[in-house]
Amino acid sequence: MSYLENGIVSPEEITLPDEKRRKKGPYAVIECVQRIPCDPCASSCPFKAITIEGSINELPKINYELCTGCGVCVSLCPGLAIFIIDESKEGEEGIVGIPYEFLPLPEAGEEVILLDRGGKEIGKGKVERVKKDKKTKTPVVYVRVPRERIMDARFIKREGGK
Repeated sequence: MSYLENGIVSPEEITLPDEKRRKKGPYAVIECVQRIPCDPCASSCPFKAITIEGSINELPKINYELCTGCGVCVSLCPGLAIFIIDESKEGEEGIVGIPYEFLPLPEAGEEVILLDRGGKEIGKGKVERVKKDKKTKTPVVYVRVPRERIMDARFIKREGGK
């Protein structure tokens, strides 16, 4: 199923870097699949890694050779459609940076429930850190997740419904 069929982005609609780049360090994943006039990701990227070719209605593309996974694009995307993935560390966990617009913000060390793109609970994770920037509007919550869920975890729910 595609986004246009059920409103949920499928893994087949997402472009990922090659395995070598994925092991190098954090990188952004754009899950924007609708052609709408929007470009804050491209205009804000300090490394010029994100481009929109042709019309502003085209989908953004990432040059993974330039992307550092800094997360500026995540906090400026009005559609909350960009995530940071870090699977460079050895071990059974990776980190997913998730845009989060609810208050109160979770805290480092807090255990949270991981949700997939459809809102289904898929396990538990632990908040690594919360990045807030005065220039950007949306905080980014970095969560440790089981490695097998790193491409599925796209939102969090706080324990106790917080």
